[in-house]
Amino acid sequence: MIDRTPWPNGVVCLTIMVCTLGILHPTLAQQAAQAPAPASSQTQPASPQTPPATPPPQTKTTTDPATAQGQPTSNPKVPQNDRILWTLPNYLTVENATSLPPLTTGQKFKLVGQGTFDPVEFAFLALESGVNQASNTNPTFGQGLKGYGKRYALAFGDNSVENFMAGAVFPSAFRQDPRYYQLGKGSFLHRAGYAGLRVLVTRGDSGKAEFNFSEILGSASAAAISNAYHPGPRTFGSSANVWATQIGWDAVSFEMKEFWPDVHRYLARHHRKS
Repeated sequence: MIDRTPWPNGVVCLTIMVCTLGILHPTLAQQAAQAPAPASSQTQPASPQTPPATPPPQTKTTTDPATAQGQPTSNPKVPQNDRILWTLPNYLTVENATSLPPLTTGQKFKLVGQGTFDPVEFAFLALESGVNQASNTNPTFGQGLKGYGKRYALAFGDNSVENFMAGAVFPSAFRQDPRYYQLGKGSFLHRAGYAGLRVLVTRGDSGKAEFNFSEILGSASAAAISNAYHPGPRTFGSSANVWATQIGWDAVSFEMKEFWPDVHRYLARHHRKS
């Protein structure tokens, strides 16, 4: 998310969200713990007559049409939008999978669009715009409903441009996979280092590790485009600061994608025990 003064306001927004989730945690954890119940209840009722009738060939079919299209499925390797902190959309994270069929250009744009236009994104942008208005970011916008509308439009434009540039346009041009493949094993430092380096190293559509042109050039393009509608300052230094800040926020998001599945499972188990 691009902003001329992003770090302070972004930290405030995240702090408010974390505090809110802390208050709502008992309800959210209860919903998370109850989610897997239907699946287990469906697998338990197996009569003695069913074991011979279970066809082994069906278990050998590892190609799921929905998975091949890059869409969320019930396959445990491709979670169904396991929302970070139960709220933030997470369509581009793959858990416990070493390789998946490459996404087509249309599928890359579709997945990015699902995350960009998710209802929670609109709510988060509304919160960010409110913080920006309270701190009088971009004073030329003024206050009141008109000033808030301008700040919201600016935040929405920044978020959309960066998401599509780094997640769809450049991945399609360079044939790179915009999905984050969770490491899921090893020490904390090893996994944290792996997640942070994803801003520089990504996976190509061929499955091989490549330099992350999509992230670096996508963020740079988004920072440059933002000069067309931001009130200023429109300098190289300002654009470079926005570019570096965006990469930093993306590194933070990769860390959250790496460790959120572990946190989610831990909280669900803790709630069931209590």
